Amino acid sequence: MFSRKTILVLLLLFIVAIYFFYTQNHRIVLSSHSIEVAQMDAEHNGITIVHLSDLHSAEFGEKNERLIQIVQQEDPSFIFMTGDLIDSYTSNNGEGVDLMKELVSIAPTYYVTGNHEWRLGIVEGLEETLDEIGVTVLRNESLTIEHEGFSFQLVGIDDPDSRGTASPEEIVRDLLDEAIPATAADSYTILLSHRPEVFSIYQDSSADLVFSGHAHGGQVRLPFIGGLLAPGQGLFPDYSEGLYEEEDTKMIVSRGLGNSLFPLRLFNRPEVIRIDLQPPS
Repeated sequence: MFSRKTILVLLLLFIVAIYFFYTQNHRIVLSSHSIEVAQMDAEHNGITIVHLSDLHSAEFGEKNERLIQIVQQEDPSFIFMTGDLIDSYTSNNGEGVDLMKELVSIAPTYYVTGNHEWRLGIVEGLEETLDEIGVTVLRNESLTIEHEGFSFQLVGIDDPDSRGTASPEEIVRDLLDEAIPATAADSYTILLSHRPEVFSIYQDSSADLVFSGHAHGGQVRLPFIGGLLAPGQGLFPDYSEGLYEEEDTKMIVSRGLGNSLFPLRLFNRPEVIRIDLQPPS
């Protein structure tokens, strides 16, 4: 039989473990990046973007009040959501749409599809619902956005699950050819695309800055090593979270907010990202 002292120690360890796993999966962390934009005039005040991804129908507080409060505090100029608003493995009770209703009251909100929306076959209906509440759904198209005298090209493409059996690389290349106008090379171009593993193809396009998700930060992050496993990349993924830069293209990969088939995160808390676009120093 265990002694009373041993039982108390085991109980304490059990409580600590529960608290640890709770914080790893439910306490949001705010990350930030500052990016200099050569095309932005020195007098410009800059642009603040909040990047969200992979909600998977999760809730952080009642009706996502904790998540909404974090976004509000950053006072963004724009909000980008890069797919998997819902989850194909769990019940969806409108958490994603309810969140987007609140986001559009904070700042102009733009969304691209993830693989889970396509897996459920709800893209058309979801697009119609999001349009009705004021979200701009970008599906293989480009918009010219102006903010305080600075204009940029905003491009959004569907997840590769939207088309046939070709490889994701082939599909993304075709979608980019369809979405990015010939004039984009002359302007600062931001691309919203769910998958980070095709970064080399983004580099071949006219994209200056890419926002992506899908990798869930590697789900489990190992100290000094990084992400353990990501869809489309396998073990020890090259692009799991943070800022990557190759040649003239930068890519920001969100660790995401919710979970999917694998329900736990470890050393990889849900993430909201703030990005400040600023003129050269």
